[in-house]
Amino acid sequence: MSSRTGAPQEASAARVLSDHPRPARRPWLEGRLWALAEAICETSDGTARCTRYVGALTRGRKRSTPQSVDELRRLVEEDLPSRRAELTAGHQGAYDEISRGLDLPAKAATASATTAASVRRAMARQVQRALLKD
Repeated sequence: MSSRTGAPQEASAARVLSDHPRPARRPWLEGRLWALAEAICETSDGTARCTRYVGALTRGRKRSTPQSVDELRRLVEEDLPSRRAELTAGHQGAYDEISRGLDLPAKAATASATTAASVRRAMARQVQRALLKD
């Protein structure tokens, strides 16, 4: 197939892909989930299922994407029931709140959208860590 006939097809395919909505990003909730996973790892002395994933996020080897958030969420979901004796009710309550927020459709852009997603994620992580210590 010549490049001349292939170009419109490629443009058409790109247009179709761009018409699909992208998964909503919620850096605040992603940061809270990350902090919760860190707390679970620390409480379980590094034996939690999410430990390696949290380490990769912390070292920057994993980036925060919708797929990585889903993976971390799944690992936390596996850790919560299996470590119920080690964790406080605050851990489960925080996860329930974060999970409900991630399940809701995203709202229109807000004023906080002007702040970089990485900054919002980092702040949320610190806030969630403080909440779990209390």
